[in-house]
Amino acid sequence: MTEAAVITADVQAGPEISVIVPCYNEVGNVGALVAALERALAGRRWEVIFVDDNSPDGTTAAVRAIAQRDSRVRGLCRIGRRGLSSAVIEGALSSSAQVVAVMDGDMQHDESRLGALVDAVQSGACDVAVGSRHVEGGDNSGLANAWRHALSDGGIKLAQLILPVRLGDPMSGFFALRQDTFARIAPHLSGTGFKILVDLLLSSPQPLRVQEIACGFRERLAGESKLDAVVMLQFVALLLDKVCRGWLPLRFVAFALVGLIGIGTNLLVMQAVKALGADFSMAQGIGTVVAMIVNFQLDNNFTYRDRRLRGVRCLWGLLLFMLVCSVGALANVGVADMVYNQNREFNEASVAGALIAVVWNYAMSATIIWRP
Repeated sequence: MTEAAVITADVQAGPEISVIVPCYNEVGNVGALVAALERALAGRRWEVIFVDDNSPDGTTAAVRAIAQRDSRVRGLCRIGRRGLSSAVIEGALSSSAQVVAVMDGDMQHDESRLGALVDAVQSGACDVAVGSRHVEGGDNSGLANAWRHALSDGGIKLAQLILPVRLGDPMSGFFALRQDTFARIAPHLSGTGFKILVDLLLSSPQPLRVQEIACGFRERLAGESKLDAVVMLQFVALLLDKVCRGWLPLRFVAFALVGLIGIGTNLLVMQAVKALGADFSMAQGIGTVVAMIVNFQLDNNFTYRDRRLRGVRCLWGLLLFMLVCSVGALANVGVADMVYNQNREFNEASVAGALIAVVWNYAMSATIIWRP
């Protein structure tokens, strides 16, 4: 027997299914999830790819420990990059399987439904099979509280307004599709935020055929939920980015949304300080400083979540941010005054000044404060 024949005889076929699991601080769920997948996908060729954003709790170490004795387990540890959507993209593109399935690493998705998702895609019945909590037989009771139910329901209603297909659970993070379909759409994805399914459906050059399969949503086994108001802000920014068809950068959309929150904060603080007896100048000054601090915190944790500043760098970033915004405020006033003197249109002048300020603040923030 030739050496080539020996090598060929030792080679085994690769997996037909890759389960992509984006994770952060999920060390307590890794072993349980692998065991659950083994039961759910018995008789199939499968692998699981944990994409970990360098979790400080040892998630990657737990994955490696299991991978040493089980070749179906792979780990991808990302340094300096954050975010569920981008993690899914990297994991899916690293797969050579026919079908990629996506699920969370917190054990809330019902892994027993994976087979049905995969079968729906492999049969050609659909392009994307979605594990849905909002069709007959589905269950959404695993969401922790009324606040998270409200966030999820609100996101669903927003997404349904602009999706090109009918989908009862666009907020689902549990779905399957062919790997070549994913690879074809990948160059068009924003890669930002936590709702990769919506990004896929809105980014596909052609409408995708979707089939929803009833799925339960359990309580989290270990760790903490990532669904919060910041995630929903990112989701809104993603929808706006897709509505604008990419003409506006997603970070700019997010930055502008944060700016609107800052304006509201400024007005509220001004009114509160005035009610305590302060004059207009004092109220305006305090309101402006508080708004800058709020904007910086939101931008640091939302707009630039993947470049988040910490410790001393966060303090210096805040000081630079306040300096940049102060210059932006001066530019706002100067441009508005110039436009008003030319045409005496108050609204046009105000809009022109505000646009100059937000563009300046965004450009300086991206290149000086949260530079790549």
